[in-house]
Amino acid sequence: MDIIKELNIELKENLLNRWYPLIVDRQLGGFYSNVTFDWNISKEQEKMIVTQARHIWVLSKASEIFTEDSYEDLAIQGYSFLKDYMWDKEYGGFYQIRNKQGEISSFENWFDEKRVYGNAFAIYGLAALYNLTHDKEVLDLAIDTFYWIENHAYDPIHKGYFQFLTREGKPFNKHSEYKTNATDKAEVGFKDQNSSIHLLEAFTELYKVWPNDLLRERLNELLFLIRDTIVSEVGYLKLFFSRDWRHISFKHLSDEERVDNYGLDHVSFGHDYETAFLMLEASYFLGLKNDIKTLRVSKKLLDHAIENGWDKAHGGFFDGGYYFDGKEKCSIIKDTKTWWPQAEGLNALLLFSKIYPKESHYFKLFKSLWSYVKKYSIDPVNQGWYWGSIEKQPNMSTEPKGSIWKASYHDGRSLMNCLSMLDENSKLTNTNNFENKSREIQKFIEHWKNIAKS
Repeated sequence: MDIIKELNIELKENLLNRWYPLIVDRQLGGFYSNVTFDWNISKEQEKMIVTQARHIWVLSKASEIFTEDSYEDLAIQGYSFLKDYMWDKEYGGFYQIRNKQGEISSFENWFDEKRVYGNAFAIYGLAALYNLTHDKEVLDLAIDTFYWIENHAYDPIHKGYFQFLTREGKPFNKHSEYKTNATDKAEVGFKDQNSSIHLLEAFTELYKVWPNDLLRERLNELLFLIRDTIVSEVGYLKLFFSRDWRHISFKHLSDEERVDNYGLDHVSFGHDYETAFLMLEASYFLGLKNDIKTLRVSKKLLDHAIENGWDKAHGGFFDGGYYFDGKEKCSIIKDTKTWWPQAEGLNALLLFSKIYPKESHYFKLFKSLWSYVKKYSIDPVNQGWYWGSIEKQPNMSTEPKGSIWKASYHDGRSLMNCLSMLDENSKLTNTNNFENKSREIQKFIEHWKNIAKS
């Protein structure tokens, strides 16, 4: 079957039609999080800002393509839950977690705490919804969230943002009077790449619809901070940092200490090439001229992941690597293949095959990865993507399809982008409205192709 047809079926029938309207909470609003392997709604449900906002983003983007479906209505009802239950009406900002009813939850011990990461995704979803609906109320909430982050989490001395915030919006670290028991407490006090790259992603989405001067300044700062400080000289993202951006590394410590801290110090190949795409997108919408440095660093991130994280025997990208002290080559420390790095890999490989058409290995790897995903990542019986590849983890075939950390965002974005990049001859426009998205992404590609030639 033609790869365009395969991707289109995977996007519309196996992803969008599976998730929606199944996970829409018609009674209480928002979206259900926990879904079984065979697409039943689980009894226990929590609603996290990240997941709720990601569904709004996917539905908003899908509505621009599949104009005859009701995705816009579903996105709007998701927005209502964000506005009415997840936004803190007293102190501002979005809570990290609420229960099914929109009330305080003890899940993950977040309670009333807030995270910049979650608020970034709120901006991401709201900006996409505003682009679809042009509802000023939606844009106003996105802008309010931007200023809340600016006023509470921005570091005016060393730049970047603090990730951990109390309900009142006060940053806290390991020396603060406030103590957290949340499951992510090991990361308290550090600045990090993950919240930084998703702030970049969110600010880019907002800048498309609200070209504010301060937003532009912060988007520029984030792009250069990620490109010039967070990306290592070797070509991967360092993960955690002190307030003044000194890299937190454990490789000189004992084996036991190093293993205990792998979560804070490793190579995450999926984040690397996801960031390659996000940096190119940010630079493009900022209108930076002849930004060859961002292109070269982005290419370096992908090339490093291919060289060190691609499974040359079976295909697919491994989840994690490590540069051990005294060794020049990256070692694989986590050989599983989670769904989202495979999805982001498809997007990155196809994009760079278009920017660098003479480097044929990118497209060959794209086709190889798609074959791998079809065989090991996509459920042929129940549809949807497994959390992890069944090549490495056969038990994933009966693990949940949905959770607060797994929705339709990575695979949905990748499939929409890949179809738009491949649909140069408008094969899909007879039944869908890919034409506008395809035209936009072709302009994006031509921009970077011209810079690559120079």
